[in-house]
Amino acid sequence: MLVTPAVQCGDLVNLLDHYARDPMGGGAPLQRRVVDQLPEQLSRIPHAFSLLCYQGQQAVGLANCFEGFSTFLCQPLINIHDLVVDQRFRGRGVAQLLLDKVEAIGRQRGCCKLTLEVLEGNHPARQAYRRAGFQNYQLDPDSGVAQFWEKSLD
Repeated sequence: MLVTPAVQCGDLVNLLDHYARDPMGGGAPLQRRVVDQLPEQLSRIPHAFSLLCYQGQQAVGLANCFEGFSTFLCQPLINIHDLVVDQRFRGRGVAQLLLDKVEAIGRQRGCCKLTLEVLEGNHPARQAYRRAGFQNYQLDPDSGVAQFWEKSLD
């Protein structure tokens, strides 16, 4: 089977849905609108990129990333918005392969850092991120660790 762009779009959506259905992804499938529109909408964002990891013809990992900018360092950065490894392939180095590739892209683009968000209770992911060199973000230990907040605009 040839892995075509259409197949890759399907793999991207399927892996993201796999993540969404996991307790660490919210435990519910993606909305039909998201399934139908995600690849096209992502393709319209010039600073977005996705990486797929395959074992043979099977998509086993996904990283959805967005280039941003650090005003304090006056340099671009890459935010890893989603990092997904198919449950059947966890513990086999897939996450590390994806993280290594994102890092290589970041270095090639002159980025100052990689960022990501992880749930406090997602211990396997936190362990993988620590092994890859990630740590909690803080400017000053007395001020504490930065938190990720959101406000829905629905």
